[in-house]
Amino acid sequence: MIKKFVPLLAVALSQVFASPAFAQSHFDTGNTAWMLTSSALVFLMTIPGVALLYAGFVRKKNAISIAMQVFITVCVVTVAWAVIGYSLAFTHGGTINDFIGGLDKLALKGVFKNSPVGTIPESVYIMFQLAFACITVALITGAFAERIKFTSFVLFILLWTFCVYVPIVHWVWGGGFLAKREVLDFAGGTVVHINAGTAGLVCAITLGKRYNFGRERMEAYNPILALTGTAFLWIGWFGFNAGSAIAANASAGMAMLVTQIAASAAALTWMFTEAAVYRRISVIGVLSGSIAGLVAITPGSGYVDPLGALVIGLMAGLLCFLASTVIKRMLKYDDPMDVFGVHAVGGITGSILTGVFATKSIGNASGLIDGNPMQVFIQFQGVMMTIIWSACMTLVILLIVNLITGLRVNRKTELEGLDIHMHGEALS
Repeated sequence: MIKKFVPLLAVALSQVFASPAFAQSHFDTGNTAWMLTSSALVFLMTIPGVALLYAGFVRKKNAISIAMQVFITVCVVTVAWAVIGYSLAFTHGGTINDFIGGLDKLALKGVFKNSPVGTIPESVYIMFQLAFACITVALITGAFAERIKFTSFVLFILLWTFCVYVPIVHWVWGGGFLAKREVLDFAGGTVVHINAGTAGLVCAITLGKRYNFGRERMEAYNPILALTGTAFLWIGWFGFNAGSAIAANASAGMAMLVTQIAASAAALTWMFTEAAVYRRISVIGVLSGSIAGLVAITPGSGYVDPLGALVIGLMAGLLCFLASTVIKRMLKYDDPMDVFGVHAVGGITGSILTGVFATKSIGNASGLIDGNPMQVFIQFQGVMMTIIWSACMTLVILLIVNLITGLRVNRKTELEGLDIHMHGEALS
């Protein structure tokens, strides 16, 4: 009798312990440690990185307001990501899987301690992707700085996360149609930078220029604060790009190296170009140049070699300088942090040049230099689809928010500063 029940008991126990809740971990501890570190580094980019950078760029009377917006962005996006964002981005969406994911992991259902994504826990992967979501949304705040209502801002970022960011993540990284077309985006050229930069331009144009009351300078009030924020961004970017290897391996090492090269090349290019045009070298300009290089290398950081990274950095420094000065003056829009000029233009530059310099010796993908000119066209498709979706949906969201709460603060609030009027606090 006992012999009859032993096999049945063994089968029953095997089924129980094979379930996700009881699965034994087979995680690579090195990869897990690196991804935990990378997640923390990417969060460092947003708070304090973007918060300090933007606080240094605006006028003193609005420094608290913009830093608060960045901080609250992390809180709002975190809850939205946990409730539904992650599921829509990274699960199967049934018949519309090419466009949007499904609800299999609504409120992170089925995510257990030992749930795997490759060789790391799914919880770590969720945190890593959440950090990307936070910084993408936070970047947009620089485009409408010093003039948006706080309640309108919160509603906007909530809607934008669901309607713009999540679908594009699914298209590129979640198995959607851009992934199937083999658009190369190692760490977020389309998903993060072109997306946020395009949205920033739409926001800047829709809200209109900041009022110039004729009694104050519009320049950045604290370049040292901006430099500190940029330093956090630069360091955090190693987690951003090298972490996108999702492993502590040679790909991560190369991604870190090319990130450093491109950022440095772009900063120097911006510096020398500014010196030639304006006969001066500004701290703000060099900071913008370094960020332009970091942005541009992001999509190709897992696909290009150091020489390719150098060219990408040089091109990004020049093109982003022109976009943030000449083109910005021609179009007459008010984008205080040059979200469009640096992030959109830098992202476009990097995405297209990834199609040129991608090489199988680095990332198992061929670009123009490897005999695959079609990759340039594929990259162009990814760029255009991102721009169209981000621009159109951002405008729709702004119109909806304007109908519900209005978008812009009144003239008195803008004159005296958002800090004191919205938060009851001000820098001395």
